Amino acid sequence: MKKIFLTIFVITSIIFSLAACGTANENSQEEKLETAEGENLYDKIKEEGGIRVGTEGTYPPFTFHDENGELTGYDVEVAKEVAKRLGLEVEFKETQWDAMFAGLNSKRFDMIANQVGIKPERVEKYDFSIPYTVSTAVVVVQKDNNDIQSFEDLNGKKAAQSLTSNYGELAKANGAELVGVEGFNQAIELITSNRVDATINDKLSVLDYMKQKPDAPIKIVAESDDAAESAFMFRKGNEELVEAVNEVLEEMKQDGTLAKLSEKWFGEDVSE
Repeated sequence: MKKIFLTIFVITSIIFSLAACGTANENSQEEKLETAEGENLYDKIKEEGGIRVGTEGTYPPFTFHDENGELTGYDVEVAKEVAKRLGLEVEFKETQWDAMFAGLNSKRFDMIANQVGIKPERVEKYDFSIPYTVSTAVVVVQKDNNDIQSFEDLNGKKAAQSLTSNYGELAKANGAELVGVEGFNQAIELITSNRVDATINDKLSVLDYMKQKPDAPIKIVAESDDAAESAFMFRKGNEELVEAVNEVLEEMKQDGTLAKLSEKWFGEDVSE
């Protein structure tokens, strides 16, 4: 009988011991999780000496590979300058756009530099730096076309547009007859061959095209009042990192660095 009680006592002790260990392990894991979640990302980045930046690498002139295979572009150069002024090495993580936000969420990188537009639905989920790119919708026509001087002048004219785009909706709202195209280059081809009268498109895309092809017989005749702003994007809860980046971007605006980079890539200042 004593042996039976002794056996029961030993088994009970082992069970309680295991339960206690399990609880201790769970508490330890929870404490580690809380520590990780409460960790100051900017302090961690400074300690490691580098910042990881998500970008496509296939979106010229913002982020792409040059003829030597080097990653370059407006966004890339802005991000490099920011990292340099923060005393950090920058490591670019090239990712397809469709996976970009998921990569940030999973902490594969610390911020995104890829012409991410500041939109209300994104602001709810992410933090943004101050804008380093500002763009508007513009009306582009053939160089000798003097009939169209404004958005209103598109009424009754043919506009080459992607039929599902916001720019197509804007052209339609101004009375234009839409001619469907697959992209910007096709729209320009229709304009230069006088098969359409105009196109509404993103100003940055137009400026880049005109910089690459200065002899192209096109011109910008009107610009919308509504501006779209793009900025670096971060996970929520990393205010110190966002503030540090903002301070540097402000410096770059004040000393003309952003304007200089803008003019290099677009021929004019698109930073504000």
